[in-house]
Amino acid sequence: MTDTMTKIAAGLERAFASRGFAEPSVEDLRDAAAVSLRTLYKYTPSRSEMVLAALEHRHRRYLSKIFDDIPDDPKTALDAMFDRVGVWMETETAHGCLFHGAVASEPGSARLRELLERHKAEVATCAVKVTDLVGCEVEILVILEGLTQAWALHRNAALESAKLLGRGLRRLDI
Repeated sequence: MTDTMTKIAAGLERAFASRGFAEPSVEDLRDAAAVSLRTLYKYTPSRSEMVLAALEHRHRRYLSKIFDDIPDDPKTALDAMFDRVGVWMETETAHGCLFHGAVASEPGSARLRELLERHKAEVATCAVKVTDLVGCEVEILVILEGLTQAWALHRNAALESAKLLGRGLRRLDI
């Protein structure tokens, strides 16, 4: 990805995360990307391409923030992973998952649904890898999704509950 495309995608991600997918006008998106309208359309020729670029950027950032340099010990990694999701929710989005929001804004888009599915599958795969809970992809994903959705109402209580549930998976040795 070029530096220009990264800059555009980052700006678009910020705009959609803060204002949703319907509200920002093309001019708002251009301003958020800090490029000319011509450059914006050169790299993202339609609004749906803008949404996809923003979500691809967010996907890479999320995986990096949650899983890069995570502790090697699976038990320590489990709590660290949930703590990082809590920090992400606190600093990046307290409104829930941007990927689900995108699909909800355009439910007929196969490309958005595919991106949502890929994002969630990669998150689950990375989570299982760092926690050594092989075979628990769905269970870990359910806990992570629950944390994401419960964050707006329960914040740290949701985080502590997610940790407790994750530790319970380890004890069950599913």
